[in-house]
Amino acid sequence: MSSEERETITRRESPWRRFAIYGVILVVVFLLGFVPMWLTARNRARERDDAQRELRVSKVENDLSSAVINARIGEYEPPRQAASRFFSSLGTQCDASTQPSDLTRDHCEVLRPALGQRDEVITLLARSDPASADRLSNVYVLYKKAMNTPSR
Repeated sequence: MSSEERETITRRESPWRRFAIYGVILVVVFLLGFVPMWLTARNRARERDDAQRELRVSKVENDLSSAVINARIGEYEPPRQAASRFFSSLGTQCDASTQPSDLTRDHCEVLRPALGQRDEVITLLARSDPASADRLSNVYVLYKKAMNTPSR
């Protein structure tokens, strides 16, 4: 092969080879920018999910504590509604079919007796019975005990 033939072949391959090299460089540069952003976004999503979980647990506790306080001061309809929300949320969280939930199995096992008092407490509140405040206080103490139970 003469030098002219080699030069002609090299000229024909050169644009395609250059295009492939530029493509590979472009993909590498894209990945150098994409991977750190993806890792950051994944961490932020995990932090967001943790914060939302804590917020849901806090709302459940807030419903119960507001029910206790309102029942203590002699208002019975707002605590009845708050207690109903609390027991509904707790029942949903501890239902085996809704796993994963915000509560662990250990939490739910400790809270089972509280779920058993649902109808009784709500009936006492509907009747404006002052004993409902004590019952709600007992449920609150049980809830706090459950939430302070270490998870396995």
